[in-house]
Formats: sequence, C-alpha cells, structure tokens
Amino acid sequence: MSNLEQHPVSQECVADPRGGVEVITAREVPLGGPRAMRVRRTLPQRQRSLIGAWCFIDHYGPEDVSTSAGMDVAPHPHTGLQTVSWLFTGEIEHRDSAGVHAMVRPGELNLMSAGHGISHSEVSTPETTILHGAQLWLALPDAVRDDDHGFDHFAPEPVAAGDAQMRVFLGEVGMSGDGERVRAGSPVRTATALVGAEIVLPARTTVTLEVDPTHEHGVLSDRGDIAVETESLEIGELGYVGVGAPTVVVANRSDESGRVLLVGGAPFDEEIIMWWNFVGRTHDEIASYRAQWEAGDARFGTVEGYVGPHPRIPAPEMPTTTLRPRANPAPHVRSPRG
Repeated sequence: MSNLEQHPVSQECVADPRGGVEVITAREVPLGGPRAMRVRRTLPQRQRSLIGAWCFIDHYGPEDVSTSAGMDVAPHPHTGLQTVSWLFTGEIEHRDSAGVHAMVRPGELNLMSAGHGISHSEVSTPETTILHGAQLWLALPDAVRDDDHGFDHFAPEPVAAGDAQMRVFLGEVGMSGDGERVRAGSPVRTATALVGAEIVLPARTTVTLEVDPTHEHGVLSDRGDIAVETESLEIGELGYVGVGAPTVVVANRSDESGRVLLVGGAPFDEEIIMWWNFVGRTHDEIASYRAQWEAGDARFGTVEGYVGPHPRIPAPEMPTTTLRPRANPAPHVRSPRG
C-alpha cells in the first residue's frame, strides 16, 4: 500500500503509557480522493517509529467497497523495506515490476521485498464487497536494504488453544488458554528476528501469548473489547509492550468474537529516514529516490497489466527542511512477570 499523503511528515499520533502498556492511537488517512477508503494509521508516529523492524501499520475496514471507490492504488515505488499484506475479508490484486501477479486473500501472507527498488499496484477485485485488513511495512537493515527485490506467499494453518485460534505468518509464537497450549511458526525468512500472527478470541476469552523476551511487541485491536495486560484498547489502537517478559496476556471482554494482530521483533537499532514510500538513511538518498521515480528510472521498473484512472502515483514535493534520520526510543523493559 502506498502512503498517498501529499505532504508526508512525522505522524501526529498519541502514545499513552497505561500500566506499562503504551497505547498508540490511530489517525485516519484517505487512500486517494473524497470517495476513497480511509485507513487507520498507528505507525509511524513521533513517540514510537518502530516495533522491532515494523515501521508502518495501516488498518482498514470493514468497508463496503461496492458503494465506494474501494482500493485502487496505482503503481508507486518502494525502497529499503518489505510490505506485508494481511486480509480478514475481501480480495486484492497485486502486480509489481518484478513480474509478480498475485491475489491477496484472507489468512494468507503476501510479503514483497523492495530492496534496491520496486514498484507495484494494489486493487480490490470486482467480486469484493467487504474489504477489511491491514497493510504493514518492515524496515530492512543496512546490510540487505540494497539487495534484489523478492516475493513470498504463505498460508498458515490455524492452530487452537481451547476455542481461541492463531495463525502465525512470520516468526514463531506460542499460545495457551483453557488449559491447552500450542506453538506455531512460519517458514518465511526475514532479515531481522520478527513475529506476526492473527489471534481470534471467542467471547469472554483470555489467552497468554508466549513470546521471545528479547523482543518488543505490539497488539493491534481489530474487533471486540480487547485488553492487553489488563489495559483496554479501542478498535484500531495499538498496544505496545516492551522487552523483558516471556508472555503477553490478551483478553476479549466482549460477548462477541474478538480479533487482534500481534507484531514484534528484536529492537531495530539503526537510524532510518522514512519519507513517502521510501526508507533510506540520508536526505540526499531520499531525494535521489524521488528524482529517479519521477524520471522513470529503471530502478523501479514498470508494472504491467494495471488498468486505472492514472498510470502511476507522482511523488510529493520534497520538504524545504532537511530530512534527518531518527532512532527509535529505547524499548520499555518489563519485569519477567509483565
């Protein structure tokens, strides 16, 4: 997914530490014109730019796209990052300049690595009525950020602990609930140590997620009355929990089914600049990416087969001030008991 803001800047969101859980609220961002979808963006923001290598989270829907413009994101560029597409409902057609043509479907991971440079488009299919999901980005470390582009697809099988279900699409995580314990992992290789999983919690259910205590984690609330370590999250909020404890407790306090996304990873210790759809390290590097995209440079290739009102998304103007790399705040450290 593209960042379609015409004046991309550091995100103005709120980080609210409640009882050891930093609650990050979302802001709404339109995906295009007045009838386009709106998404809820929790990362990046001023107080916390990354969770592990996760540097961008858009949560959208459920939206009836049969009565709106839906998702129609024309070809746009990326560098130095990976995109993670995860759907709950609907279907999205992906095309990229590496020649990959793939469908994004519920419960299936599509991971695109931009590396040195790539461009792609994303369009909800005509058959889609309700579109609901999340788009996330991963910052690539300096050692591999200029590598060739790539694409991975993985459909994780659900595993159950009691009535709760979990699909692990990146990394490895355990879950216990109702006296049962399961563990699952993903074969998809990542440049840094990461975890990503969808957890569905029946009404009035609490689960304990068994995680790597050297990682930091975020829990994105998708539906239900969700609490993380007893702290409540509104729909679309992200609860950040720091390093140091081997578990994260998630509860659904509502009488309806609840759902969350768990993301996490080893703290990312490199300074980065993320502007528009690029991740780089210096102002001049970002300016060069922008100039190459505007000039139609071979770095980003050509997306074949996209049909839409505009052939590509033009880059916004560069800011008048110098873009400076930012390090993430030091991760919170929790006691082993959370």
